[in-house]
Amino acid sequence: MTSGKSVLLGLVIGGGVSAAVTLLSTPSSGREMRSRVKEQGYGVRDFLYSLSQDGRRLKDQLAQTSKEGAVMIRELTEEMKHSITEWRNTVEPHQENIQQYLEQIETSLKDLEDKVKDQQVKA
Repeated sequence: MTSGKSVLLGLVIGGGVSAAVTLLSTPSSGREMRSRVKEQGYGVRDFLYSLSQDGRRLKDQLAQTSKEGAVMIRELTEEMKHSITEWRNTVEPHQENIQQYLEQIETSLKDLEDKVKDQQVKA
């Protein structure tokens, strides 16, 4: 927020300096100059008001987006926990069967290796 204040302060100081330079360097009459300065003042005021409104809208939008993001992350976390729980419930009953099947495959591979070695020795 400090940079926002710095920008605002810079705009105000810049506007004041430009007004002073304009007053001192223009060959216009006092009435014309006051009129121009008044118009420029209104322009600066409108610009600053517009800038502050845009800043407020941006702040509100960021707050809303962060709230929505937090809700989505919370929901996603819950869905992932639920999915993992379902996966565990599906896999755990079959885990012993899978382990037995893997042991059978390992035994079959060892038998096959032994047969290949025996055939190589005979040849």
